[in-house]
Amino acid sequence: MILDILENTDLYAGLNPRFPAAFAFLRRPDLAELPLGRMDLEDGLYAVMAKGPGRKAEDALIETHDHYIDLAYVIDGTDNIGWKARRDLGPSVEASDPRNDVAFYADAPTHWAEVLPGMIAVYFPEDAHMPMISDGEIHKIIMKVRV
Repeated sequence: MILDILENTDLYAGLNPRFPAAFAFLRRPDLAELPLGRMDLEDGLYAVMAKGPGRKAEDALIETHDHYIDLAYVIDGTDNIGWKARRDLGPSVEASDPRNDVAFYADAPTHWAEVLPGMIAVYFPEDAHMPMISDGEIHKIIMKVRV
């Protein structure tokens, strides 16, 4: 997991060949005006613009992905994202969906990260995470970066 500010993303550009394009997208001046939903950027890289009320941790499940890295960037609000090492998870609560590259677990996070506007949080396949936990509304971009 990486937790940092957008201005420092050049430090991580070498971790994945698609990271430079993902970080360039997040530097667009019109992010807040983009329509909600999915935007394909290149092979193995797309953005999901999301805006809505946060959830309570007790109403959410922690998730993992096998083929994509989640790179979250908060535009407005506070996203309290739970984390737990994937190796420490119990069994998934439902069959993994390979089309959506997601599996869900009933485990509680072991750590929490408060992701504020202008910050990024990067979750690799070994990172289980529980996003969109907040008492308020969250406006964010989720970059999906193929491993």
